[in-house]
Amino acid sequence: MGLRLKLDKNALIPLLEELSRLLELKGESPFKSQAYANAARVLKHLQDDLADAIESRALLEEKGIGKSTFAKIYEWATSGRSSYYEEVKAAVPPGLLEMSRIRGLGTKKIRTLHESLGIETLVDLEYACIENRLLHLPGFGKKTQEKIQNGIAFHKKHQGYVHAHIARQIAEALLSQIHQVKGVKRASTVGALRRRNEVVKQIALIASSGTPETLKTAFQTFEGIAATQCQLTAQSGFDTLNGLTREGIAVQLHIVPDDCYALLLHHFTGNTAYHAAFAAHAKHCGIKVSRYGLFLDDHPLPCPDEETLFSTLDLAPIPPELREGKNEIAEAAKHALPTLVRKQDIRGIFHVHSTYSDGAGALSEMVEAASAAGYEYIGISDHSQSAFYANGLKPERIKKQHEEIDTLQQQFENILILKGIESDILPDGRLDYGDDILFSFDFVIASVHSHFNLSEKEMTHRIIRAMSHPAVTILGHPTGRLLLSREAYAVNMPDVIQAAAEYSVAIELNASPYRLDLDWRYCQFAKAAGVRLSLNPDAHKIESMTDLDVGIGIARKGWLSAHDLINTLPKAKIIDYLKNSDHRKNQTLKSR
Repeated sequence: MGLRLKLDKNALIPLLEELSRLLELKGESPFKSQAYANAARVLKHLQDDLADAIESRALLEEKGIGKSTFAKIYEWATSGRSSYYEEVKAAVPPGLLEMSRIRGLGTKKIRTLHESLGIETLVDLEYACIENRLLHLPGFGKKTQEKIQNGIAFHKKHQGYVHAHIARQIAEALLSQIHQVKGVKRASTVGALRRRNEVVKQIALIASSGTPETLKTAFQTFEGIAATQCQLTAQSGFDTLNGLTREGIAVQLHIVPDDCYALLLHHFTGNTAYHAAFAAHAKHCGIKVSRYGLFLDDHPLPCPDEETLFSTLDLAPIPPELREGKNEIAEAAKHALPTLVRKQDIRGIFHVHSTYSDGAGALSEMVEAASAAGYEYIGISDHSQSAFYANGLKPERIKKQHEEIDTLQQQFENILILKGIESDILPDGRLDYGDDILFSFDFVIASVHSHFNLSEKEMTHRIIRAMSHPAVTILGHPTGRLLLSREAYAVNMPDVIQAAAEYSVAIELNASPYRLDLDWRYCQFAKAAGVRLSLNPDAHKIESMTDLDVGIGIARKGWLSAHDLINTLPKAKIIDYLKNSDHRKNQTLKSR
């Protein structure tokens, strides 16, 4: 019988990383804390199933996993808890761990603050900054104090949020269990998760059931739910269960009668602005709308599904991703909503890294995975030489990579392998390499990877100057944000988008769930300006290619159709696009 895990690797990784930080905060040997950081990295790149790797003890053969670490991973994975982790966590003031999440505040500085000023909480730290008590501490100063204050503000703004792809994985596991409960008829995510927001505060679910008590009881014993924190609150016409996952994410499950399901599915999906516009439109149609139904002259109207709900109000169906209270109601009333892009519309991918720079997969492995996924082309784009921290490519290694691509192209006849580079945009707007090297690529992604603190005017000028170079095909992750970790740098995106239109440069919609950059709110602006986007996985390993699924949700949320993206073009047309762009007269693809 196979091993039954209580935690999958995606839940284990942050716990191992946290244990590493706790040991540092506790003042333990650096080798001990590093052991768990290394273990987290091993799990991130583990190709095998975690249960199989543990049961067969193959995990012990991975470099960075010793016997002691393996034993703790085994206990954690099979019981859902670790006695060692609990012991270490109890020895560290909880506020210190929270402080370690402040950008720019490492464990060494936290220990200095704790030992010198007695600071144990984030509130203590913020007050100490206000009183300028950090200025004269060794290793601190005015700039460090300001950076910490900015980090605290960022933390408070985003506290309680979780990356949506993590929440979605948990939601799908919960929905699978819900569908297995006797009496359940329909179930779905709702709220921000169904609208495909980038980050969410909770996992909101809805289910219809003829036997709600059975589902209430079952929910409290679901795998992944901390049942002791589960509470039941009664509401008019339906029940809502509130719980926490083992990861500490709030879960809310609405249990409703099936004849109310469509109305409440709709009600719990849209945001406040959307529902205000929806109610105003319904009133204009002479229909009263509430969470309990549609009413014409106080008579309820049938509503078995959302399609009927929209058609009753003479609206085109509004996809969940668009229900943000922008102009979707007005466009739906005119039946003018776009046909949103779908996963099957994507014909190829750009922005793929390999072991030539900082990727975990060899070039051949990345190409093989893309080919197996059915893509018609793959754009390899390792880091350029200025990204020394990411093993950026020197000219001689570019030549070696291109030779390997030529060899691989003969082996993989069904997929076109495009030679690209992710070129750093230098602080003054120049690109890595001279023109002779830049024009040796089939495409160039220009990205900012350093000097994030420029003024808005300087950063905007820097990016626009880079885009003006005739070798540039795509502007990569245009605002540099890392969700829940780093704010976007100061840049005038409307000006950048207008420049992209002028220079015929595509803008990346980076599908990494930790970036999702370009922000979806700018997608419509880019579309109106005639700028095409490129939905890229920014894949540093094979598994990251599936991040495109997350990016599809953001592309749809940004009102994008298939023709708005360059990588929906078939192979013959993408060759033509890259070769004949008004901006980029590169002839390297002439014979491809």
